[in-house]
Amino acid sequence: MQLHCFGESGHSYKAALALELSGIEWEPVHLDFFNGAGRTTEYLSNVNEMGEAPVLVDGEVRLSQSGVILGYLSEKTGRFAGETAEEKREVLRWILWDNHKLSSQAGTVRFLRNFLAPEKRPVEVISFLEGRFKAALRVLETHLTQRDWVAGRGVTNADFSCCGYLYYDEPFGFERADWPHIDRWLTRLSELDGWKHPYDLMRPAFPDLKRGS
Repeated sequence: MQLHCFGESGHSYKAALALELSGIEWEPVHLDFFNGAGRTTEYLSNVNEMGEAPVLVDGEVRLSQSGVILGYLSEKTGRFAGETAEEKREVLRWILWDNHKLSSQAGTVRFLRNFLAPEKRPVEVISFLEGRFKAALRVLETHLTQRDWVAGRGVTNADFSCCGYLYYDEPFGFERADWPHIDRWLTRLSELDGWKHPYDLMRPAFPDLKRGS
C-alpha cells in the first residue's frame, strides 16, 4: 500500500499509525503540500479531487479521508474497529466527533501558529480557535478519566483518530502536562509495539521544526 501524506499532517498520521500498528507493508509518498502540490491539476485529477492528504492506494482502490481509510484497514485486517456492534458504533461516534471538534481545531490552530509568516497570522482567529480546541480537549479529558481507551476495551481507530495531532511538539495551545488523563492515554498509545512519532513515519516539510528543534 502507498499513503500520500506529509509529516505535518495529523490526519495523515492517523492513517500512517494504523498502517504501522497493523503490520501492513506500506510506503509513504510525500506530498509537497506547502508548495501547492495538492492543488496541481495532476494531483486533483489523479490522486484526490479534494486536494487533501492522506490518500491510501491499495492496488485499484484509492481512498481519501482518514476515517474512511481507518475503516478500510480494519476491513482488511479485522483489527481496531471494535469487537461488538455497540463498540463499532462507539468507535465511529468518536471518529466523527474528532474530525468535527478536535482535529479540525487542532490542525487549523497549529497551521496558523507555525506555518504562516508571523505578519500573516490572524491573532483574533487563532484565539477563537484555541478556545474551541480547549473545549474539545476538556471533553476528551473527562471521557478518559476512568478508561484506558477512547472506545472499547482495547485500542481502536477512535484512538488513532483522536491522537492525530497530539504528539506534535510545535506550539499550538496543547501542553500534555495540563491534561493528565490525555497524557496517560498518549503514553499508553506510544508504548504499543510498533508505535512511531509522526516525523518518524512520514517526511516533514520543515525538518528544522522537527521535535521542537
